[in-house]
Amino acid sequence: MNTAFKHCRISPTARIHSPLLLIAFLLSVIIASDAFAQPRGNNPHIAYAYPAGCQRGTACEIVVGGQHLKEAKEVYLAGEGVEVEIVSWYRPLTSGEYNNLRNKMRDAREQLIEERKTGGDNRKPSEAEVALAAGITNEQLKEMEVYRQRDRDPKRQPNDQLEEEVTLQLSVAEDAEPGKRELRFLTDAAISNPIWLHVGRWPEGRENEPNDNEPNEAVDSMPMVINGQIMPGDTDRFSFHASKGMKLVIQVEAREVIPYLADAVPGWFQAVLRLTDSSGKEVSFSDSFHYRQDPVMYFEVPEDDVYTVEIRDSLYRGREDFVYRITLGEIPFITSIFPLGARVDSDVSVQLSGWNLTRPVLTVKTMSRKQYRPIRWYSSEQDNGVSVRFPLQIDHWPEVTDREPNNDFANAQEIKTRMTINGRIDQPGDKDVFLIDGGGPLVVEVHARRLGSPLDSILTLTDAEGNEVAFNDDHKDMSQAMLTHHADSHLTASVPANGNYYLQIADAQDNGGSEFTYRLVLRPKQADYELRVTPSSIIARAGQVVPITAFALRKDGFDEDVELSLVDPPQGFRLDGAVIPGNADHVRMTLTMPSTAPAESVVLEMEGAAKRGVRSRTSIVRPAIPAENMMQAFIWYHLVPVEKWNVFVSGKPGAKMPFKLLTNNSLTLPRGGDVYINVQPLAKKLVGDQFKLQLSEPPEGISAAIETDDSGAFAVKISTTEEVEPELRGNLLMSAYKEFTPAPTEENPAPRTQRTNYGFLPAIPFEVSKRSRTDR
Repeated sequence: MNTAFKHCRISPTARIHSPLLLIAFLLSVIIASDAFAQPRGNNPHIAYAYPAGCQRGTACEIVVGGQHLKEAKEVYLAGEGVEVEIVSWYRPLTSGEYNNLRNKMRDAREQLIEERKTGGDNRKPSEAEVALAAGITNEQLKEMEVYRQRDRDPKRQPNDQLEEEVTLQLSVAEDAEPGKRELRFLTDAAISNPIWLHVGRWPEGRENEPNDNEPNEAVDSMPMVINGQIMPGDTDRFSFHASKGMKLVIQVEAREVIPYLADAVPGWFQAVLRLTDSSGKEVSFSDSFHYRQDPVMYFEVPEDDVYTVEIRDSLYRGREDFVYRITLGEIPFITSIFPLGARVDSDVSVQLSGWNLTRPVLTVKTMSRKQYRPIRWYSSEQDNGVSVRFPLQIDHWPEVTDREPNNDFANAQEIKTRMTINGRIDQPGDKDVFLIDGGGPLVVEVHARRLGSPLDSILTLTDAEGNEVAFNDDHKDMSQAMLTHHADSHLTASVPANGNYYLQIADAQDNGGSEFTYRLVLRPKQADYELRVTPSSIIARAGQVVPITAFALRKDGFDEDVELSLVDPPQGFRLDGAVIPGNADHVRMTLTMPSTAPAESVVLEMEGAAKRGVRSRTSIVRPAIPAENMMQAFIWYHLVPVEKWNVFVSGKPGAKMPFKLLTNNSLTLPRGGDVYINVQPLAKKLVGDQFKLQLSEPPEGISAAIETDDSGAFAVKISTTEEVEPELRGNLLMSAYKEFTPAPTEENPAPRTQRTNYGFLPAIPFEVSKRSRTDR
């Protein structure tokens, strides 16, 4: 996939609508607050794109809303087949700008009235005369009216994160791959967060306000996609004609467009979908699909009629970034698959269940052991030429299918301790019971919710008398960034070799049905891990040192160090502090850019290697997947994977670091003591007391400073308190800057202190001693 970014042109150019529930009002006030704004400094921040997609083979305009977007000179869009051009930038007047213009108009009006009175003229000056006297242009007058209209709009709640708008022109090739693409803005010094744009296969339309009471007649053919935005208290309505016998699927993409809203509770647009006939009678309703937050509706049309589809937020919240896409038509849609996975090097017949499927059975040849990936996506082309996609979990253990009836001890199905069972909770209240053949340490794990099943599993291990040996309901899997309920079960036990032990799986709410599928894996304890790296994209100057964070998602008690390295990097890229300690789930480190900028953007890859145990000679090697660290509902963070780890290196180097630290090994820091790091000057006549150091997110009890002697020579002192955590390991990240106040002169008797920032130094690994100095 081509990851080169496109070069684009740019040309500049609290009230509540009743009756709303009190809770909706309070939440909307929270949403409107910019206290939880995510942009870092003046980095560009994208809040939404509307519409959130474009049909292939067409051109369309898209408005991207956000903050600090004016300086964006380039756009990065993943994939091929889409050309992007920045058309314009726009920001309405701020309250301060509006009040300043209004005050000018007031003063000019008063002056003109006074002058006319003096001449015996009692005519009131016109708006144009006042504006001319105040030096205000027609364009500024128009913007003042825009401000007044927005201020009077009961559905608008000002938010700095959403104020700026950039219009993009998209040209999508006929053969562009359908699906979502990562979009980012780039300035000379920063890169934005990602937002997702969708390349669609159906014709697309947009809502036309007002459509709260009278529906838009936006659907003139099916299938099609309707794009819209929900504002506070908003309900959007669209009417269409449907004929008897049609099998309609109405699918909403809302959370699929923007996964998490940092300053909203709940932390996403919770869409509600309702369908009515011409008499206003409700004929279908959906507020989710199984556990997934975006609603999907299936409706077999009972008679020819004009139907209306309605969409709103469950709490009547809304804002410009409450963006949605509704796909409407007789489209194929998968509701479940069975089995949910298969063994490597095998042929498996997959049964697809759902709506408007013409080919419900597909034979799949799984990958070889050399090509192994835990999840593999497959597609099945239906008779209308539309492909549906589904994931399969691929594993190494022998596989069997659960055999009914097996819902009690007497009918328990016998299984081994090293195998995978593909099964279903067939009906409400059902449970599957298995008799374990074999003993020893055992890990039992359910894969259901993670693979798209609605099952909320519970696992119970008992002896022959029914005494509980182990139990688990929910087990959190940090690698699943989009799950809001980690409903899959996971338990660890030691089963004696003699005696009967029974394993039971059921649904926690006693639900069941053909779609409640699962994979039940019995295996030995396998200490393992996954890796994520943030930020997911980097823009930096040549030679710059950039902080990054690597996360270890540990499994089955894995507690070994993970050594990180770049995979075949271009010359000049270097990692420092590249070890995640065995007792840590993440570490901050640094990535150094090459001294000469590459001609194009670079896609970096990083991997980790860790021993399987203290005495093991083999290593577990895992890729580090780039991710966006997204905040949800003010507090929770989710590592949402993105496709590529893109690095953009600018040819404009910043101020060169004037010294380097002479340390190649991990520092041992005594509790309640000091350690000195020698400094090698890289420029002549360096005066130590001009330089300052600042630790970035240091552990509690650790500080750093520059110390100088009488000659001006200097070193870096690392100090710890007695309270610092014993045996703490990690990296010290510090930035350096110089402050200098020129001597007063006659022209400038009180000169300001000048500051030069040099950026970050390479990360320094450290370990705190177990004993303090007072213990010795």
